[in-house]
Amino acid sequence: MITADLAIVGGELLCMTDAFTPQPDTVPRGTILVSGQRIVALGTEAEIGPYTARKTLDATDQVVMPGFSNCHTHIGSNVLLRGLNEDAKLFEWLQSMWRLKQNFDHETLRLASLAGLAEMALAGITSFNEHFDAYSVSPEINALETVPLRATLGYGFADVGLYGDLKDWSYRALDNFGEIVEEHHNSLDGRLRVALSPHATYSCTEQLWRRCAEVAAEHELTIHTHLSEGQQEHQFVADNHGMTPTGWLHSMGLLGPDLTAAHCTTLTDDDIALMAEHDVKVAHCPISNAKLCSGILPMRKLMAAGVTVGLATDGPASHNTLDMFQEMKFGAITHKNHNLDPELLTVSEMLEMGTREAAKAMHLDEAGTLAPGQLADIIVVDLNNAHCAPRYDSQAALVYSSRADDVVHTIVDGQIVVENGVLQGLDLYGMLSELRERAVQLRQRSGA
Repeated sequence: MITADLAIVGGELLCMTDAFTPQPDTVPRGTILVSGQRIVALGTEAEIGPYTARKTLDATDQVVMPGFSNCHTHIGSNVLLRGLNEDAKLFEWLQSMWRLKQNFDHETLRLASLAGLAEMALAGITSFNEHFDAYSVSPEINALETVPLRATLGYGFADVGLYGDLKDWSYRALDNFGEIVEEHHNSLDGRLRVALSPHATYSCTEQLWRRCAEVAAEHELTIHTHLSEGQQEHQFVADNHGMTPTGWLHSMGLLGPDLTAAHCTTLTDDDIALMAEHDVKVAHCPISNAKLCSGILPMRKLMAAGVTVGLATDGPASHNTLDMFQEMKFGAITHKNHNLDPELLTVSEMLEMGTREAAKAMHLDEAGTLAPGQLADIIVVDLNNAHCAPRYDSQAALVYSSRADDVVHTIVDGQIVVENGVLQGLDLYGMLSELRERAVQLRQRSGA
């Protein structure tokens, strides 16, 4: 008999496993058993056999699936910038955002981080890849102790252009990065990892890129950056280095399987071949790209080349919500329309892109699927709502009809973070009230 900490029973299991996994991809009425941080059994009641569980969640007539992995976002800063500078071009938007970032304080960042974590947890996002824009990461680490999602926190670096004031800080931080690794990498029971996040090809010199590569190799860390995010970046690198942004990183030896590149809207065919050759991971942010008119990812070509593409929200300043349901729907219809191909990006492919492939894009090999031995990062979604009726196909409902507030339960690392739609362990509305007061003060002292 199996002894489990948590049983999730009666739900339709969408496992998101690939063709090489020896188990069904769906179980119409299944049970998942969790012990500690991991899934220990999965299948029908008959397949699992007798068990006991300390706690049971009844998921009858609901969908049980892996939590979403948001493989590129900025919650610590962007929550505070949400809705402040709408209807702006990318580089104008970046400049106005930087004025506020220079006035951030730790407590306001902690509250903003809590708000972002809460929003993601309630929307079924169980892991995320954070790109910090070169300021203190400690407030978000503190917030993760309260809302325990799985996180890779990328420390942002820059030394030229808009963020040139951060040059001295960036090199000092890189010289002492071993201390950060020792203190935080694989901390919070393994849920927290750190990474390096050189900002972009227009904000980092060759010297800084090479230094980041050295530190990443020394400590076996991943690198997470913005790449080929629109024509202005493309033209800047062409004018200054005589090649594409991807080509420039390749010339420095930066392309590799540990690199996650966000956006990638201006890739050439040669760029795509290089990414496939070096197993670079891509974080696709369709709503943010469209809102800032940054272009459209060459999805069909990347898929044909075998490049890993995960789905991501970007930050709530350029997307406005941390909602992977919106991202799946918008991403699918955008690429169908752009390619004039209604068969491009099926509902199952979009779900995989938000779960299994997004986990790969942020280098989480043990998340993104439901299978024995995998980390217990699981969500339960209720599709018994008017906006999903009639429910002929659950996968179609998830991609095209469902919403973030259809998430009933969110489990991370075997811990119930959201139960029956209620975030655990935090006075959400009290925190949001305090955040609003501090955000107004931030705007006033920044002249925004």
